[in-house]
Amino acid sequence: MLRDFQEEDFEALWQIDQQCFAPRLAYSRAELAAFIRRRGSFTVVAQLVRAEGRTPGNSQAGESGVLGFIIAEVNRRGIGHIISIDVLPACRRSGLGSKLLREAEKRLELVRCRAVTLETAVDNTAALAFYKRHQYGVVKIIPRYYLNGVDALILEKRLDPSADTTRKQEKG
Repeated sequence: MLRDFQEEDFEALWQIDQQCFAPRLAYSRAELAAFIRRRGSFTVVAQLVRAEGRTPGNSQAGESGVLGFIIAEVNRRGIGHIISIDVLPACRRSGLGSKLLREAEKRLELVRCRAVTLETAVDNTAALAFYKRHQYGVVKIIPRYYLNGVDALILEKRLDPSADTTRKQEKG
């Protein structure tokens, strides 16, 4: 189930971020909190829910049942930005990352974003393959972007902000 971030999710999200990135690359609690609260940003949480509607506590998701999340924002120029997308290592390759990314793109289209950008390390082959499958292309390289000295690739995808409006008009 995908849902909006709630304050009680914070610790679970921070723990997931720590599992997804190397110690010098993972966000501190203060950094993660600042991105979640940033003006123009939104956070979508993926949570495991049982058929009865209860959230299970399990070893993969912990007590919260949170499996992953995405933080995105929109700037004044109508460009969206994926700040972070994190999925528990045990839940990768399940389609969850794709669901989170599509949800963020849909929300960005609703606020009329023309494009969405993100950064990823040049040596993160899994992320590069994932974003390529989702029609992201490299637009720029930023030397030594990460604290460990690795370069970043700036990736971009063009969005069609009129797509949702068109679908609504067709239904109406």
